[in-house]
Amino acid sequence: MKIYIDADAVPNALRDILFRAAGKNSIHTILVANQPLKIPRSEFLSGIEVKAGPDEADDTIVELIEAGDIVITADIPLSDCVISRGGFVINHRGELLTSENIKERLSMRNLMDELRSIGIETGGPSALSQKDRQQFANQLDRFLTKYHRKKG
Repeated sequence: MKIYIDADAVPNALRDILFRAAGKNSIHTILVANQPLKIPRSEFLSGIEVKAGPDEADDTIVELIEAGDIVITADIPLSDCVISRGGFVINHRGELLTSENIKERLSMRNLMDELRSIGIETGGPSALSQKDRQQFANQLDRFLTKYHRKKG
């Protein structure tokens, strides 16, 4: 199992949680972004810098993941691709996205996109709260306990 981080948008507070989890659980964690990344020195952490472009990081993640890997992203179309390839997704709010809930999320995302395209103001996501960070950390721990620690 590897953890891939869609690093262009992941908040720093979540990176710290992920970096600690990578070391604690000995899981290779790869940050993918279209800009240079500052990554702490660790045998479990690495980065891939892709060329600039709206889907370059997403395309690289989809190309690299294998069944059983986990991706950290808030990107719903990327999440759908990851899940269809047998991967798992945890979003920035600590929600585990699965084949059971991703199609509904994708439909809602597409609806909001359509509304914005015709000029309807839909607002954006709220700022990441301490509660969100805690939910993320808890979900990551539950996930790793269920899918990684048993096998490791």
